[in-house]
Amino acid sequence: MQASMAIELTDVSKHFGAVRANDKVSLNVEAGTIHGIVGENGAGKSTLMSILYGFYQYDKGHIKVFGQDSNFQNSREALAAGIGMVHQHFMLVDPFTVLENVMLGNEGGKLLKEGRAHARKELTRLADEYGLSVDIDARVSSLSVGRQQRVEILKALYRGAKILILDEPTGVLTPQETTELFRILNALKDQGVTIILITHKLQEIMAITDYVSVMRAGQMVAHRRTAETSKADIAELMVGRKVLLQVDKEEPTVGKPLIKVNNLTVKDELGVERVKNISFEVKAGEVVGIAGVSGNGQSQLLEALSGISRIHSGSIEINGIEITRSNQVNPERMRELGLAHVPQDRHREGMVGSFSAYETAALGYHNDKAYNSRFMMSRKKVRDYCSKLMDAFDVRPRDPDLKSANFSGGNQQKLILAREFEHDPDILLIGQPTRGVDIGAIEFIHKRIIEMRDAGKAVLLVSVELEEIISVSDRILVMCDGLLTGEVLASEADEKTLGLMMTSTDATASNQTEVSA
Repeated sequence: MQASMAIELTDVSKHFGAVRANDKVSLNVEAGTIHGIVGENGAGKSTLMSILYGFYQYDKGHIKVFGQDSNFQNSREALAAGIGMVHQHFMLVDPFTVLENVMLGNEGGKLLKEGRAHARKELTRLADEYGLSVDIDARVSSLSVGRQQRVEILKALYRGAKILILDEPTGVLTPQETTELFRILNALKDQGVTIILITHKLQEIMAITDYVSVMRAGQMVAHRRTAETSKADIAELMVGRKVLLQVDKEEPTVGKPLIKVNNLTVKDELGVERVKNISFEVKAGEVVGIAGVSGNGQSQLLEALSGISRIHSGSIEINGIEITRSNQVNPERMRELGLAHVPQDRHREGMVGSFSAYETAALGYHNDKAYNSRFMMSRKKVRDYCSKLMDAFDVRPRDPDLKSANFSGGNQQKLILAREFEHDPDILLIGQPTRGVDIGAIEFIHKRIIEMRDAGKAVLLVSVELEEIISVSDRILVMCDGLLTGEVLASEADEKTLGLMMTSTDATASNQTEVSA
């Protein structure tokens, strides 16, 4: 018996000017299955899903949804045909309740009261049917990230989605929340919902999908039944060469502490304590990873260590220089002390999209004598230096004059890493080094971090990716609600144990002692 197809794409092409985003892409997605789509940044995955969801219209080709010819002009038409999409960055209004978010744009007629009653009844049914329990009257701002994701799924189901597209759905989830999401996805599949999963995480492809399709350079290069392939096979198909999936490193040779944090407390702009009386050290020649669910004080810690945010109490010692509330310093002074900072959000803090690549390459270092004559900066010197960075870090295309926003996420990240690494700092603060980065660039970035460690640098690495933390770090600290809730050697760590520490403050509630090797 031939399987029923939810999606049939035949030779679909889409160009943006001279850029060939999708080139004769064909894809069949069987109804009631979980189908993964993987590929490097710029491979065309997002464009293809945007066509399917009605954001873009294709130039050539043919699309069928549940056997019907389709060429959606907008997402409303896609929704009407049964396609829903859960975006990587949730499309929710924080002050609104769950019920209000689900109803938004679909209020059910002129009488809001009747529409609200219908929505409440339908949401309760959907939540029960698919195991998506959530407080319908809770404000979204009060929900955990995992619960907010449930709201997005409920919103799509409420609008009649029979095909659900999820874009990097586990990027900000704990291992426990990821396990719960997979339970929900399997429940949806059992009820006949078709799921398309876009992810960079190959272990998730192997764990949850029935089929996987691989894209490279705008083309579909392979389809596999997941049970008949491997992570190594998929990675090679994505990149076009064999990829090292594990970080190859020797035992660290550690030296003296270059970062000392003593009873540090940091408050946000509203006066709320975000880092709470924590202490730790990072020594020369080691990578210390900080694991935690996003929003638990890691950002404020990095900002305090880099000189962006003010210290409320306690102290930071950088290369032997103590910094307290009474002698705050700025990022420029931190760089003078031998510290480099790769920020967590490259778009907001690491670059200016409208700047050219060579301008991004000089950000924060624009006063260096190497770039300046007596009276002004030499654009030629900065361009030449940017070209060297691009060669050293394989930034593509190698065009110093190209706007920073026009590079892929992986190449933007490599340019920022190159800028910070190549100034030969003693200390590296690295936030989310591979967020939104494809597997080939991940391999490259991890190698460079280990090279810096082996050169005697002290590296503090913040990441929500536990596989990355375990693979790259030598020691791992865990943060929850601004507290340090545990420490473990990376060689002895596992995702389950770290996940438990990431969701509990018990480990430090009674003992805020120094955490160090």
